[in-house]
Amino acid sequence: MFTIGKLAVLAEVTADTLRYYEKEGLIAPTGKSEGGYRLYDNDSVRRIRFVKRAQYCGFTLAEILELLLLRGRDAACCGDVRTRAVEKKLQLEAKIRHLRSMSGALDALIAECANATDPVEACPILAALERSVQ
Repeated sequence: MFTIGKLAVLAEVTADTLRYYEKEGLIAPTGKSEGGYRLYDNDSVRRIRFVKRAQYCGFTLAEILELLLLRGRDAACCGDVRTRAVEKKLQLEAKIRHLRSMSGALDALIAECANATDPVEACPILAALERSVQ
């Protein structure tokens, strides 16, 4: 059994992160010490590492909780998890397309601003941004 500090070291996160994960339902203490400290087991380490890997893949904490709940559901199958992974991949690809579009828009604005010594009142980037809002 581990205190929150020891668990944080083992899982390579901060104690504040663990408290937040606990608040979000991602982990739960398995008991309390005689002094009233929350205690965690090896499963907590495994769950936190799962959370970190899932975050790396782009899953939100709410989505990760859903994955963890699926794991405990008797009627769930691998296809349920796969469906969520496919949905996440599609979301990420849409976000990448959007970021590329934003980058292209910035490229065009930067190309318009060829003279770095022009006064700010004549800055084509600022002018273009003002036009795009109207």
